[in-house]
Amino acid sequence: MINPKIIDYIFSSASIQRWNDYPRMVELVELDKQAHKFIIAYFIAKLEKDVDFTHLIEAGIFEFLRRVVVTDIRPDVFRNALKKKEKEINTWVIDNLKKSLKDIDNGIFLQKFEDYLNTPTMYEKERFILKAASYLSTKWEFSIVYQTSKFLSDIEDVKKSVEEEIEDYYELIGVRKIALNKKLAKVVDLSGRLRFQKRWAQTPRVPETSVLGHMLTVAIFSYFYSLKVNACKKRLENNFFVSLFHDLPEALTRDIITPVKYSVDNLSEIIAEYEIKKINDEILPNLPTSIHDEFCYYLGLYDGIKDEFLNKIYADKIEIVDDITKYNMDKYNPIDGEALKQCDKLSAFVEASLSISHGIKSKELVNGKKQIMKSLKEVQGVDFAILAKQIDEEFCTTGQTQVRMDFD
Repeated sequence: MINPKIIDYIFSSASIQRWNDYPRMVELVELDKQAHKFIIAYFIAKLEKDVDFTHLIEAGIFEFLRRVVVTDIRPDVFRNALKKKEKEINTWVIDNLKKSLKDIDNGIFLQKFEDYLNTPTMYEKERFILKAASYLSTKWEFSIVYQTSKFLSDIEDVKKSVEEEIEDYYELIGVRKIALNKKLAKVVDLSGRLRFQKRWAQTPRVPETSVLGHMLTVAIFSYFYSLKVNACKKRLENNFFVSLFHDLPEALTRDIITPVKYSVDNLSEIIAEYEIKKINDEILPNLPTSIHDEFCYYLGLYDGIKDEFLNKIYADKIEIVDDITKYNMDKYNPIDGEALKQCDKLSAFVEASLSISHGIKSKELVNGKKQIMKSLKEVQGVDFAILAKQIDEEFCTTGQTQVRMDFD
């Protein structure tokens, strides 16, 4: 079971302002930064050897949870505090989250979390990659802040500090490629721009979430879903990264709301065709050829069509399957497309329900909730409709910004 507080923590990061002591042309929030960090980490890791991607995912989630708990500490102050009081800070974080995490995966998740915080050598390579990715996502944000802060007396000192830090990560091939503005930097930039595209763009919401942040919430849901169904290692990794990248093509096409996409005959097919063309023209040429097949698999490309939310395996070739549980082995490269679609819808439901609980209510949000609820169902023992009802009860009936997700 995931305690309601965990989902509250995840979505509260959409309200945590970054660089809030500097003038900004757009809002920069923690959820978007964490999503961008995960995307960059994936690309860096793919250019390295002996990286465990399950460890990369877990370490990223652990650090995300810790950062949300210590939200009131400015990042540079936080890093300095960790050098001197890391043990005390980590103990405080665990104390805050222990009740919420203790039942997940029979307590194994909490134990890993504690071990990670208290053992600097645990997941050492993956931890270093995430640190580099965090730096690069921060540097990307600073390029925005710098444009509106040139009149400030200390901005050049900040700029120098940010630029010098990159030397700490030059041993990573991906960092060098991004720093030198090579092809990979274009994909990093493209994904970062998804923070400017807001979800539910036709109606006000609190907190606002971007397409970029939404991708991460779906990925985190998929991770916990994978734990619940005892997914094999490769299945867990695939589920996470399919979710993390599922809306990436919207950086090229913009977000088209579901009622429009599916109300006009053949429009969804036309959009999918255009997305495939843009992926082939503007994304794949900028990625290392060694990951083309895997990335196309994540994006749902096969046989000239695009659908990331199908149950698939990939041994000798991509195959669509009905019962993914029959292929729960690494050699099949399984993807729970059907369940990931439910995670996607559940995340949208939380977005609407959370805003309504804050008093920001509109016809679009109310109708959206109803339509999502009708489409939720049970997948492999996880009833997403029941989860949505629990979310609605916690957010809207009690008025608390907490949800309960029962994966056990």
